[in-house]
Amino acid sequence: MDTMPIRILIADDQPDVLNALRLLLKGHGYETEAVASPAELLGAVSSREFDLLLMDLNYARDTTSGREGLDLLGQLKKIEDAPAIVVMTGWATVGLAVEAMQYGVADFVEKPWTNSRLLEILQKQVVLGREHRASRRRAAQENLDHQEIAHQFHQQEREVAEGRAIQQGLLPKTIPQRAGYEIAGAWQPAQSVGGDYYDVLAFDDATLGLCIADVAGKGLPAALLMSNLQAAVRGLAGPSLSPGGLCARLNSLVYQNTGTDRFITFFYAHLDTPAGLLRYTNAGHNAPILLRRDGSHERLQAGGGVLGVFPHQEFSTGSAQLAPGDRVLFFTDGVTESCDPTGEEFGEARLLDLLQEHQAAAASALPEKILTAAGKFSRGHWHDDATLLVLAVRED
Repeated sequence: MDTMPIRILIADDQPDVLNALRLLLKGHGYETEAVASPAELLGAVSSREFDLLLMDLNYARDTTSGREGLDLLGQLKKIEDAPAIVVMTGWATVGLAVEAMQYGVADFVEKPWTNSRLLEILQKQVVLGREHRASRRRAAQENLDHQEIAHQFHQQEREVAEGRAIQQGLLPKTIPQRAGYEIAGAWQPAQSVGGDYYDVLAFDDATLGLCIADVAGKGLPAALLMSNLQAAVRGLAGPSLSPGGLCARLNSLVYQNTGTDRFITFFYAHLDTPAGLLRYTNAGHNAPILLRRDGSHERLQAGGGVLGVFPHQEFSTGSAQLAPGDRVLFFTDGVTESCDPTGEEFGEARLLDLLQEHQAAAASALPEKILTAAGKFSRGHWHDDATLLVLAVRED
């Protein structure tokens, strides 16, 4: 602003005064515009920008009270971002000066004026006026910035709420049970929306489908992608389609419908309940832990890569023979990657220790025990959704 020409609006009803002031100010590098009535003054200030307004208080030849000018000051005060005002009058009184200052007038000059004194006042008030105007504009811009930040925050809150609703809709309202088995699940949401999902599908009296998945990324897009996966799983899965065959078909669908920056880790298994046989495929997911009754364990790793990276993939199918007292823990990385304040992760070793410690606990109680331990470890700061699914073979 310092490099811009200084523009001064002069308001007086006497042509000789206007001419004298314009010549004086032009000689000192100021740009000027002159008006002779209150209406012209208000029109100029409302439509154009000035650094300073130099105005008379009397516009009617038969009055010296300054009331007309004071009324005009009251109207100027209502104009947003009006310029600094210096008033001139040949009939100045202390009372009139004080009242004019109450309307926000920056300074007061008596007629006839002294050129050097007038120029000194104008230069001072132009500098102050520009500083005040810049300050007001910064404040206005900051207010707009704050409003934009608040708007974005509310949008994010709405997105989180929508994502939460989608995720909650994906999770089974009730988990189907079968004689000789106990199945339980739990979901601990993080502060932001993730893409965790688990499901238990009852195909017939002898076969259950169990799955758990995690979409790379967060926010509403992750939740929407997971909802599409759930729809595909429920539409394609069945006892006649092997876990490896299902994963191959899902991989093709995910690859066709997502970008290269999106992929899904997925674990899917068929449980033959009479035979106690678990046939599964692991598509890049955290390998579930199969804890045997004697305390030994194995990991369910057979399968292939994550879903959605390559157009065609083959997935092998693994199997595990379950016995009474065995239990399988399916989990997402939100459990093992929960961190304490130093950044140390809860980790799979702690998860295994916890599983062995509570080996005798009911399957329905185990997810809560694990989430409580991980939550205590991370001081309640969940950076990612934590999802668990437990399959236990009854001993009775």
